[in-house]
Amino acid sequence: MTATGGQPSGGGPFVVGVDSSTQSTKALVVDVATGEVVARGQAPHRVSGGAGRESDPEQWWDALGEALRQCGEAARRAGAVSVGGQQHGLVTLDTAGRPVRPALLWNDVRSAPQRDRLVERLGGAEAWARRTGSVPAPAFTVTKWAWLMENEPEAAKAAAAVRLPHDYLTGRLTGRGTTDRGDASGTGWWTGSGGPGGSYDEEILDLVGLDPALLPEVVPPGEPAGEVRADLEGLPLPGGALVAAGTGDNMAAALGLGLRPGRPVLSLGTSGTVYAVAGQRPSDPTGTVSGFAAAHGDWLPLACTLNCTLAVDRVAALFGLDRESVEPGGSAVVLPFLDGERTPNLPYASGLLHGLRHDTTAGQVLQAAYDGAVYALLAALDLVLDADADPDAPILLIGGGARGVAWRETVRRLSGRPVLVPAASELVALGAAAQAAGVLTGEDPVEVAQRWGTDRGEFFDAVGRDEEAVARLAATLDAAGPLLQGV
Repeated sequence: MTATGGQPSGGGPFVVGVDSSTQSTKALVVDVATGEVVARGQAPHRVSGGAGRESDPEQWWDALGEALRQCGEAARRAGAVSVGGQQHGLVTLDTAGRPVRPALLWNDVRSAPQRDRLVERLGGAEAWARRTGSVPAPAFTVTKWAWLMENEPEAAKAAAAVRLPHDYLTGRLTGRGTTDRGDASGTGWWTGSGGPGGSYDEEILDLVGLDPALLPEVVPPGEPAGEVRADLEGLPLPGGALVAAGTGDNMAAALGLGLRPGRPVLSLGTSGTVYAVAGQRPSDPTGTVSGFAAAHGDWLPLACTLNCTLAVDRVAALFGLDRESVEPGGSAVVLPFLDGERTPNLPYASGLLHGLRHDTTAGQVLQAAYDGAVYALLAALDLVLDADADPDAPILLIGGGARGVAWRETVRRLSGRPVLVPAASELVALGAAAQAAGVLTGEDPVEVAQRWGTDRGEFFDAVGRDEEAVARLAATLDAAGPLLQGV
């Protein structure tokens, strides 16, 4: 797939796929017939720091407009559009549809105390897993709403609508309040029962004091959320173009890969995720695996680590090293839980460096940071996959880190599996484009992506698993438990 800037090519029809992430919004215009990316655009937005991670949703809308304008005439020929967005964020809107306050993002873990109380109040982790498929982590939207109710009650009271990040953009496009089952499954208040779109759990909503009338309609797979409003100004999309329901970023990436059951995916981004498509919703009372829904109707068991490429880059910066300046050997162990951790569940943790010697080099410490991040993901992958999954199936390695040699080789060395790095970039936006193509043509979006060949790429054979490094990491994590818990 190639891009031709803002000049349309091919016979079309064209669709637009959007990836609204924590750092930027990207838009791709894709030819439905061929899968060719005929135009692309990208615009940044800011994340504020301090005690949490927040962002003004108006930035996302402005960035979407700028990204689409960069696509030029091609965007104006689109027959459908879909938005993939960062999961779990809490967007509160007033009666005029304006943000009440900045959105709380997925990696804002201030709600850890509220999370602990919520799990207990509903009857424990097993009860949550049984009802929603997941034990909520501090990243989940339900814990963020509980935090808002407790810490900013006036903001909670002013909320006339509660949305996820992708819902906010979809709603601005259509004028309707909608979501999809994939992104809704990451809130903590959605259940997979009650029809093709699932339903909200009113007991959980009552537990956190959230009126269900504030929540969006869940659009079933394959159905559009609406049409692009004819009165939108400054947005180069044709009025009346279909708008798909959109979905969460992980669900969109799964669509972008044309993922079928049994194929393991490891995504290396700011956060790290592992997931695979499944026919049945998982229910893991340990909370390691989240029982998310796939956008097209199956399930997407997923485990997430907060500390991935950003944490390793921070270690590299501390030593003044390039991120690829790793060195083999040594006995150092790094558990890079710099901002708390989700897998393993250590929301109050900080990073740990153990096993230094006089001859330990900075490059060995950096490699140990890679090892620590990848080890956590691979341990979770064993829980994500079905027991009868092929243990030698290649890992699909995606995300920004997949292009790094150090990341790729660490995954090969610690997993003992072959690795496939798809050539297609921007899989979230491609998955959103496949979803848009589905509502435009009536096709299964997974089949659309498979027809586009999005999972083709460079294949790397398996290497022997580094059992010594794996054992050293396991022993350190086990021994450091109380320290990592912050006690």
